[in-house]
Amino acid sequence: MIQTKVTMKIFLAMLLLTGAAGISAARAVEIEGVKIDDKVTLASGVPELVLNGAGVRHKFAFFKVYIGSLYLTQKKTDNESVFTDPGPKRVSMHILTSEVTAQDLISSMNNALAANLSPHELALLEKRIRDMNTMMSSVKTLKVGSIVHLDYVPDVGTRVIIDAQERITIPGEDFFRAMLHIWIGNKPVDGRLRDAMLGKAGVGRLF
Repeated sequence: MIQTKVTMKIFLAMLLLTGAAGISAARAVEIEGVKIDDKVTLASGVPELVLNGAGVRHKFAFFKVYIGSLYLTQKKTDNESVFTDPGPKRVSMHILTSEVTAQDLISSMNNALAANLSPHELALLEKRIRDMNTMMSSVKTLKVGSIVHLDYVPDVGTRVIIDAQERITIPGEDFFRAMLHIWIGNKPVDGRLRDAMLGKAGVGRLF
């Protein structure tokens, strides 16, 4: 009887370990050979973020530019709920091609902002958008494997990190909210990418 109880305890422990391993594996995603982190921490004292969704930014329907990833404190599938969430956030871009330049990203971002925001909203952000453009212009080119992070840290602002180097911090929650429209607005740079970042499309390989 005692031996049976011990055996059952070992069996249950193995089930729990197997289940935990399965949950951990389900979180990891690989897209275009790039492993996307399932969780990130932006700074000490800032809540941990989870991967909301990720996908490939296409140009001309077939040209793969970068992998876009969205991180939030809690997963959301509705863009309006993301816009109104005051918590920390991250948008990451993993560059997939040597054909992209910083100017390409600037043009794409500016066009998306103009398509999604009103003239009044753009006017309020004009100087900060210009600061962002100036910083990106100084980078010139991005190589395959480069990683661009746009981190929103409450009470700090939007921190732009390129290949592990912090380039600029732009104040205001409204600025990051505006930038989010580039990827998950009603007129995003890529509709398939928007759905993927909002967790509405199955993308990548789970492992």
